[in-house]
Amino acid sequence: MKYLCTRYLKAIKEIERLGNTKTSLATPSVVSDFKEITKMRLALSVVFSSVAGYLLGVDTVNYKTLILLALGGYFMVGASNAFNQIIEKDLDALMHRTKNRPVPAGRLSVTSAFVIASVFTLLGIVILYTINKQTAMFGAISIFLYTCVYTPLKTKTPLAVFVGAIPGAIPFMLGWVAATDNFGIEPGTLFALQFFWQFPHFWAIGWFLYDDYKRGGFYMLPTGKQDKGTAVQVVMYTIWTIIISVLPVFGFTGTLHLSVVAAVVVFILGLVMLNYAIRLFKDMTVKAARVLMLVSVLYITLVQIVYVIDKFIR
Repeated sequence: MKYLCTRYLKAIKEIERLGNTKTSLATPSVVSDFKEITKMRLALSVVFSSVAGYLLGVDTVNYKTLILLALGGYFMVGASNAFNQIIEKDLDALMHRTKNRPVPAGRLSVTSAFVIASVFTLLGIVILYTINKQTAMFGAISIFLYTCVYTPLKTKTPLAVFVGAIPGAIPFMLGWVAATDNFGIEPGTLFALQFFWQFPHFWAIGWFLYDDYKRGGFYMLPTGKQDKGTAVQVVMYTIWTIIISVLPVFGFTGTLHLSVVAAVVVFILGLVMLNYAIRLFKDMTVKAARVLMLVSVLYITLVQIVYVIDKFIR
């Protein structure tokens, strides 16, 4: 651990040094490079999901546990993203949206990025372990699947999205496990909701970034093309997401409940997302896919907020 920490500090200094040198590309600051290597916006959205899951599962909020969950979750996601960028550095260099990331742009060495990813992994697992063993276990599973299975499969098969949806769905569930130290129908439902949501979300991304992904050799769409087959699956998985999102109102999900009013709100949010999924099916355009992606992010955020608010006002 002492060795890794020393290497981590050296890596940070290297980011600072390289971040101040002039290159043919843009030269972001050490802060922006840190955001990029950990994909800060994605990591914060994962933390948000974990916190929402925790609030749904807990009877009395323990703020120490909540802070540990947020920190541990951020480290775990940051580690996954850093490992991902190490593995894909050569492919990232081929794509417009990723070629200026710290590793492919040469501002951060692979060794330094690896040290950062390793330290983040250790910190994340240790922090989550202080909450309970199951939380640490699911966090470790998430890193393994994302790094060792999902990332290599992205250039092999569209089924990579299915594999990637598993670690992507863990955070919402992880919060409940952190609160209860128990895995059952309740966190399973939260997992299923975020799992099915990811398909229309990532296929929308795969659609409007199709040409860029093609440069890197990534297969993100279920049929491999921007066609009706892909659009139909986007619509179908959106419908499945809506169905799962309202299940708690029927009393099938243990102690995870949803009032009728909240279920109606969640259902309406689902219909809005479905409308944009159908619009993609009709228009078959990059613009429609981009709008669907943005709407899907808003949808999952609002659904989680509605779930939490409904619990505390019932």
